[in-house]
Order: sequence, then C-alpha cells, then structure tokens
Amino acid sequence: MNNENQYPYIGAVKLIKTAILKSRYLAARLANGEQLKLYFSIGGYVSANTRQGKWGTGAIETISRELQAALPGLRGFSASSIRYMRQFYETWQGFSIHQSPIGEIEKPLDRQLPTDDLADTDFPVLCLATTGHRSSDELSQTEMQAFLSVGFTHHIQIFSKCKDKTESWYYICQCAARFWSVATLKSHLKADDFHRLGAFPNNFALTLPDDKQAARAVRAFKDEYLLDFINIEDASDEADVDERVLESSLVGEIKRFIQSLGSDFCFIGNQHRIIVEEEESFIDLLFYHRALRCLVAIELKKGKFKPAYLGQLNYYLSALDAQERHPEENPSIGLLLCKEAKRGVVELAIRDFNKPMGVAIYRLGTDIPKPYQSLIPLINGVKKILNTGENN
Repeated sequence: MNNENQYPYIGAVKLIKTAILKSRYLAARLANGEQLKLYFSIGGYVSANTRQGKWGTGAIETISRELQAALPGLRGFSASSIRYMRQFYETWQGFSIHQSPIGEIEKPLDRQLPTDDLADTDFPVLCLATTGHRSSDELSQTEMQAFLSVGFTHHIQIFSKCKDKTESWYYICQCAARFWSVATLKSHLKADDFHRLGAFPNNFALTLPDDKQAARAVRAFKDEYLLDFINIEDASDEADVDERVLESSLVGEIKRFIQSLGSDFCFIGNQHRIIVEEEESFIDLLFYHRALRCLVAIELKKGKFKPAYLGQLNYYLSALDAQERHPEENPSIGLLLCKEAKRGVVELAIRDFNKPMGVAIYRLGTDIPKPYQSLIPLINGVKKILNTGENN
C-alpha cells in the first residue's frame, strides 16, 4: 500500500494544521496587543494621579491589594507591576493607545497607534543607530505593529535598560522580527548591541563590489562581542590556555556564540581544513551568513591585535573564494576576533587588503563595565585567559 492510499487526507491535515497554527499565532498577537493597550491606559491613569499628588503614599499598594480581593486569582497586578505600567506609559506617552476596556479614564494624548491587522507583514530589522533618531510622528504603521507584538515583559526589560527611544525602538523591532525570548533579549541588552553594531573597523566599502552589500555587512557585525558564557576550567595548566581552548569553549557553547553573532549565522565547523599546493591550513571557525549570502571566516586571537594577523586571514579568504565559494554567492568575509585592538592601528593596517575583513574585540565576564557586573555570575577560571602569555 503506497503512502497516498494509506494517508489519503495528508494534504488536508497539513492545510488545517497550518490554519490552526496561524490562527493561534494571530490570536496570541492580538491578545498581546490588547494587553499592552490595557497596561498603557492603566499606567497613564496611575501616572496622572500619582505624579500630581492626587493620591497619597501607599496608594498603589492599596489598589493592588483591593484588586486581588475583588478578582481572586488575578495575576500581573502586583504593586511593582502597576509601577511598571506607569513607567511603560511615561516612556511612550507621546502615543495614545485607545480601544482599551478602561478607555473612559485614559488621558487623551497626541497620537493614536494604528491597529490594522498586518498578519502577513514581515517586521523590519531596523538599525536606528545608523538611520538617525525618528520622532513619534514619523513611526510607520509596521513599526507600531512591531510595538504591539512585543510582550510586556520584553518591554519592561527594554525601557528599564535603554537610555532613549531610539535605542528602545531598535530592540523592540529586533524582538518583533527575530521572535527573541526574554532571555535572548537580556543577552543582547547586556552585550549592548545597539551601540556595537556597525561600529567596528573594516574595509568593506573598498572590497565589496556592491554598496548595499557593504552596508549590510557593516550592520552584520559588532565592534565588541560579549563572551561571558565560555568556560575554560578544563584546561590542564596555563600553557594550555590559548586560542584553541577559547575556540573549544566557543564550539561547546555554539548556540550561545551564534546568538551573540546574530541569527543569520549558520555554523559550518571549526578548524576548517583548506589545502593549497598540498599545504594544509585551518580556519578557526567557519560560518555561512544567510542575509549576506557568503562564507564568514572567524580567526580567534587571545591577545592584542597584530597587523600580521590580517595577512593570514586574507589568505584564508582567497582560498575559500577559489575553492569553496559557489558561483551565486558573494565574496567571503573575514572577522578577526582579538582581546585588544587599537582602532587607529586596525584602520591603517586593514585598508590596503583586497579581501573584505573586519576586526572586533571580545569581552569576557570580568570585562563587563561596572554598571553591568551585577547582571551576570563570574565565571570560574576566566582570569587565566586574561593573563596568558604570547599569542600563537
């Protein structure tokens, strides 16, 4: 009996399954939007009455307690949650979100967010750091839909950590487009993606034939990568703590490393072997970038940047383009990841190479600036990699 006779309704099952999943997704998204509207309007109401001194001390705690008594089992309305709603409103008070169940007590504001259903719209991956500040009157309908699709817990993380609306919008749009979990969002906030993307020294404008490809490549990389998850405690002694140990740690945590690089990176392998005239060479880490449509070779250096490292990386890229690059793919790109690098030295060293390359630095857990140190646990043994001897 063939599969068609055995499963005569397989096509119908697939179609109905897709419809169910799409319906669930849309229902969840619409429900999330309604919840945000409710929280926004409650936050506006609380803000108007607390900031102007209409309510006395302890009002929010009393309201929370009375709500719990009036609606047994109610969740999400603790005193701290209500304060977050107030902060949510005060962060975005240039916008008015109507159609909430308590619309009659909303404070009228400047502008209403569009609520049209854009179920089939792909949210844009925005990099507002490079496009400049955009005021509330300039935000597009799709951006508003991105705002309404992001969960309140995500919003709390964003408005609690970001310094201005431009930075906040970057993370909101990333969450909407990439479907980041709260844990993933926290890791990107901790790594300070907004200020790091597109800031690293490179020669893309000189070596990539297409200006748009060069711009995409710049936005695909950061000038610093936070590698707070690596664990080198298995190294037998200090002499073993070198690039290979760092590489092994990254490969062991490849999911987190890809997360720090970006979701478009696909891991191919480590110690990728290339042979030219019977001479072997090994690329530390090799990736494929879906949006850039090219191979990405990453070389790891445990210490300070040296111009000689670029010659090695340039050779690897030449070999990849000659032997492994497919005809429809773009030129391979190289990333040199060092512990230290002076920008002026890198820019001077890199400009005359003919292969697209960039240089970034990495930070370990103990390198994080003081305001962020309390956010992550210290990693046992990480100081070894900071005090290692000469580079290989």
